[in-house]
Amino acid sequence: MIKQLSWKVGGQQGEGIDSTGEIFSTALNRLGYHLYGYRHFSSRIKGGHSNTKIRISIRPIRAVSDDLDVLVAFDQETIDLNAHELHDRGVILADAKFKPVVPEGVSARLFSVPFTKIAQDVGLAQMKNMVAVGASSALLGLPLEAFQGVIEEKFSRKGQQVVDKNMEAIQSGVDHVLKETGGMIEDLKLEPSDGKKRLYMIGNDAIALGAIAAGARLMAAYPITPSSEIMEYLIKQLSKFGGTVVQTEDEIAAISMVLGANYGGVRALTASAGPGLSLMTEAIGLAGMTETPAVIVDTQRGGPSTGLPTKQEQSDINAMLYSTHGEIPKIVIAPSTAEECFYDTIQAFNLADRYQCPVIILSDLALSLGKQTVEPLDYDRISIDRGNLITDSEGLKQLENSELFKRYEWTEDGVSSRVLPGVKNGLHHVTGVEHDEVGRPSENPLNRQRMVEKRLKKLEQGIDFEHPVHVDAEHEEADLLIVGIGSTRGVIHEGMERLQADGVTVNHLHIRQLLPFPAETVKKEMAKAKKVVVVENNATGQLASQLKLHVGMADKISHVGKYDGNPFLPSEIYNQCKELLVHGHV
Repeated sequence: MIKQLSWKVGGQQGEGIDSTGEIFSTALNRLGYHLYGYRHFSSRIKGGHSNTKIRISIRPIRAVSDDLDVLVAFDQETIDLNAHELHDRGVILADAKFKPVVPEGVSARLFSVPFTKIAQDVGLAQMKNMVAVGASSALLGLPLEAFQGVIEEKFSRKGQQVVDKNMEAIQSGVDHVLKETGGMIEDLKLEPSDGKKRLYMIGNDAIALGAIAAGARLMAAYPITPSSEIMEYLIKQLSKFGGTVVQTEDEIAAISMVLGANYGGVRALTASAGPGLSLMTEAIGLAGMTETPAVIVDTQRGGPSTGLPTKQEQSDINAMLYSTHGEIPKIVIAPSTAEECFYDTIQAFNLADRYQCPVIILSDLALSLGKQTVEPLDYDRISIDRGNLITDSEGLKQLENSELFKRYEWTEDGVSSRVLPGVKNGLHHVTGVEHDEVGRPSENPLNRQRMVEKRLKKLEQGIDFEHPVHVDAEHEEADLLIVGIGSTRGVIHEGMERLQADGVTVNHLHIRQLLPFPAETVKKEMAKAKKVVVVENNATGQLASQLKLHVGMADKISHVGKYDGNPFLPSEIYNQCKELLVHGHV
């Protein structure tokens, strides 16, 4: 028996590759296995190679695997592009329709299964995907009943006959493979799982659920990959809680609506990717100047311009830290797992209200769309903090004549009282130009200096964010410290395990709060290591530059970048770090 297995299905986009992987992995999730899935897809509706890779394990995992045990292919291109990942005892399940051929140099076992013909015999050629699911389950010895509930949920609205036909297609796939092989393949048999019920979700869904739990009642956004699932989730769910989703004409309108809603006291968010965040830049500055809370999600993808809309990258770090003309207080946090996406989103709303400034949640495509096992969420951890928000006139002094409420009153910590519009004695002026304590425009030099300092003062002493860094550091003196951000956490952990097996002492630091930067904690961990390697999906070392800026020790720091559109593999982390340790550079 094996402790983990990697399975991939591929074909032309539009052939149902996603749904095949979704049904297969959901059934495994319900059997109690830990899963991590990653979708490779093209920037078009139909056509072009697409695949979904699922890793299955009896223990928690947060990264795709280097190799592959089973490849399900609906065309020869899938074999040609992916067969190199198969190890020597790997298996190819291919549709007999295209007369599959194993490429030279690949020693995997080929099973040519008539997916399309079997599906046609059942009643519909499109059900070849279900035949493939059945064939896969037969190879792995999975119980057929594991798929029954999944199929019923997916197809019940189309009627019982459709459910029955899909189950018949799965059964036919099982029967064919068992007949051809004489039974399951022993070296693909997984150890039994613990059978526990866990969630299985993408980061975007976790962010959306976190927004609901935080009390958000408006999302305004324009659809863009890879953020759209946040909007799609909230379209289905937010109305159940008295909220709504508005699809705007562009991202400028989206962020403007979010500011308006937050000014009115309604927790609101928007989500986009790099191109959309570029359009929001001016309005983010408005949020800083007017001290209006706002939660903004950036699901990074390949840039610049339209770039690689469906591929992985972490190249928006500088843009999220420094974009917006002028100087404003801004908070940037970066979850690294789907679970953190949920809890961090709740914290983001609390931070936005507490410090009355924009908060950016920095995700990336692999985290946003990668589907992973999540332990049951602890709703007792949720707390709502609206900050210094006044919702009624009790305690407010009566305004006389042309007097206004001091919305931007100077305070020791820079945070003023915020009043909901319409509250008696809370009348004040709001403008994007520099202003005095009541909001009236002012170009007085002393006032200008005082108000800039007031706004920036909010974050001078740091912020109350629960986990600004994730530290996995057993060694007081380490050969190597690996630093990462976002979705690289799981793959770094696996690379670290391999290095430790070689006798290398390794610590791991994952940055979860970029602004304000947690310099003291990072400095402490960097001081323990002989060398520091920063792993990030960009070419210029944007995270590495933050370490050099805030901590120093530049002579210790090396950068490992990957910017071909694909996530890191554990072997890449391992090999690059070994190169650094042996030769002193990568």
